[in-house]
Amino acid sequence: MNSFIYDIPTKVYFGPNQLGNLGKELAAYGKKVLLCYGGGSIKKSGLYARVAAQVKEAGLELFELSGIDPNPRVTSVRAGADICKREGVDVVLAVGGGSVLDCSKYIAAGACYDGDPWDFSSGAAAPERALPLITVLTLAATGSEMDNGGVITNIETKDKIGRGYPCMQPKVSFLDPTETYSVGRYQTACGCADILSHLLEIYFVPEGGSMYMLDRFMEGMIKTVIKYAPVALEQPDSYEARANLMWTSSWAINGMAGALQNCGWTCHPIEHELSAIYDITHGLGLAILTPRWMKYVLDDTTVGRFREYGVNVFGIDPSLPTMDIARRSIELTEDFLFNKLGLQSTLTEIGIDSRNFDIMAGKSCHGEVLKGYKALTPEDVRKILEMCL
Repeated sequence: MNSFIYDIPTKVYFGPNQLGNLGKELAAYGKKVLLCYGGGSIKKSGLYARVAAQVKEAGLELFELSGIDPNPRVTSVRAGADICKREGVDVVLAVGGGSVLDCSKYIAAGACYDGDPWDFSSGAAAPERALPLITVLTLAATGSEMDNGGVITNIETKDKIGRGYPCMQPKVSFLDPTETYSVGRYQTACGCADILSHLLEIYFVPEGGSMYMLDRFMEGMIKTVIKYAPVALEQPDSYEARANLMWTSSWAINGMAGALQNCGWTCHPIEHELSAIYDITHGLGLAILTPRWMKYVLDDTTVGRFREYGVNVFGIDPSLPTMDIARRSIELTEDFLFNKLGLQSTLTEIGIDSRNFDIMAGKSCHGEVLKGYKALTPEDVRKILEMCL
């Protein structure tokens, strides 16, 4: 069993009426605040006004960066870092979903760097420090509120790259499930697909790549998504459903469940190439890819883990033949993603054809091999993408 270090230094305020603590938490880090957000949804919901009131009551000076895209652009990172440098910002405040939080992490790091913040995404440089980051979450999906990672897109180069650096870990995160009541059906479904994918990426590991306790922990979270996602779709103001999904989102990717993981991720690197070129919703791309990846990697060497997944998550009869259980588990995963969540099931449905498959396959493998649960070559990745048409 591998050794590991677990350190999640994010303070979490969970539940309704916690936003009253925002002002004092911001004030602990300085006087000037950069508020980062996306479109106008936080103004329509009244969240913007509540956040601004907290900043004002704490006697802090507020600067803003709005318009952060769903697949956040490096242009927004550069703009935010420039504001921080020009105005002497002390603390970054991200209000929104994972895209806003991801972008804000790189803004916080870029504010303390003399070069181009894209260097952090490309790997040309690693940030040594960052401004403190506080987040207010409005969508359960990426888990960015409790990890140090972020994914940034460069439209000019058509690159979408995810990396994580310790200095970008949020200091404080506010998680109020009631703030997700207004999230629409489609975004809720895509968010749940994203949470599920995070769990499956760390659940499907070679033998010895996890431990019994972590496996059961992950299975419990997977079952939570499967149970509560349909409830949230039908009853958007169900606190029980929204709270379970929000907390699962955080713990799916904060480092605990995947502490012993000894292989890389597969579906995320492939999807990043899809959304880098076509700007599709991340969770939707993952939903389309995941069951096809499962079918492609299922064989006599991987069937054991699929059997475990089928029996422990879906309650499939353990007396059935192992391969039958494995195949049935994939069918039930498809049913959840495409029928219960109601997401599109093919790339063709969303207007994507095969013309860029070779480019995407090569970039997702970095031209060599994608070292996930089962190693994949660019040719393998292309075949998986073809299965998605």
